Amino acid sequence: MIKKLLPLLLALLVAVPAVPAREGQPAKPADGTKPSPSDRERLVQQVESCEALLREFMADKATAIPAEVLKQARAIIIVNQFKAGFIFGVQGGYGVILVKRANGWSIPALIRAGEASLGLQIGGKSVETIYIITDEQTPRLLLNGRFDIGADAKAVAGPKVAEADAWKDGNPLKIPVLIYSKKTGLYAGATVKAGFVSRDDEANRLLYNTTTVHFGLPEQLYGDYVKSVTETEYLRDYVTKITR
Repeated sequence: MIKKLLPLLLALLVAVPAVPAREGQPAKPADGTKPSPSDRERLVQQVESCEALLREFMADKATAIPAEVLKQARAIIIVNQFKAGFIFGVQGGYGVILVKRANGWSIPALIRAGEASLGLQIGGKSVETIYIITDEQTPRLLLNGRFDIGADAKAVAGPKVAEADAWKDGNPLKIPVLIYSKKTGLYAGATVKAGFVSRDDEANRLLYNTTTVHFGLPEQLYGDYVKSVTETEYLRDYVTKITR
């Protein structure tokens, strides 16, 4: 009897359609890969990665930025760049900039970054860098479109918490740009050229949902026209905390 019913059961299983995905949930790709994030989600991830990078710097005494330096910051640039050549450093990358205003820190604005080296060693895959800008004029160089670090404004390797004794008698805060990188070979006070950063208005319009108006970097950093979004508040809150 079982042998007779077996073909019928198999036929019923083949005939039953697959259970569809729940309404409102995308079906998984046939190859099992995750759906790619939207363009805006990708930009949010860039901001989040810059926040994580800053937190990692501050959590390690070997790379932490001294409180005395952070209190003098008038702008902070966080950059993540990727290796593009065998020995020739990196070219492509992204970052964020925040400017300190009279009423507190600005919203984070996305920027592009390129042509950096900073002691990149063979086998390295990225250069993670934080720029502490100590004057009011230097961040405004970005409003022209591009800012060449070390050429448009003098830049030196900034003193770290672990090097506090070595720079007590110096005054690095007189230098417009202090550079912090995880790569070796940078000594406090050493003059550095670190590539360039440039504005990315298109990315910021998408991130802050201002695609219907033509607000750019000046409005983001120095005005109140562009409203903050939840995803970028975590970075601004952390910057506010460590620069008090």
